[in-house]
Amino acid sequence: MRSQLAARGGGTSGSVQTSLTPHVQRGQEKGRQPPPTVMTPVTRREVLGLYRKIFRIAKKWQSVSGQMEDTIKEKQYIINEAKTLFQKNKNLTDPEVIHQCIEECKARVEIGLHYNIPYPRPIHLPPMGLAQKHGRTFQKQEKLRKLSKPVYLKSYDEIS
Repeated sequence: MRSQLAARGGGTSGSVQTSLTPHVQRGQEKGRQPPPTVMTPVTRREVLGLYRKIFRIAKKWQSVSGQMEDTIKEKQYIINEAKTLFQKNKNLTDPEVIHQCIEECKARVEIGLHYNIPYPRPIHLPPMGLAQKHGRTFQKQEKLRKLSKPVYLKSYDEIS
């Protein structure tokens, strides 16, 4: 009976007081801000798995032309691109942004393997049409162009 009352907020003042006291995590002192959210172990495992997968792909990569120079250049591109993007995104804390980066990575790997090219596939967006450089029509077209960009090209414009 006492536990039912404590669960409802009634009962002895000791039970209510203990449920209202702040929870201090191990290694965390009062007055300090909690550390920023860190990657969950599952997400960390997925990211590291993608990183290793990219390097395994680079190790086995063969150019479409079959020439050794092209193969070496493409392998180097894959390795440099992976290092650059993973290094740039290593301090991300927002789970939604991390998930978007994971999806972009998966898409780029699949497209690269399917088309046998390590570079992002170019897209051809419609030109701006007759819109002026200012005004509502221009803003709408800019927004539509940004929304129509494929997921695998989100980080490409940021680093190039």
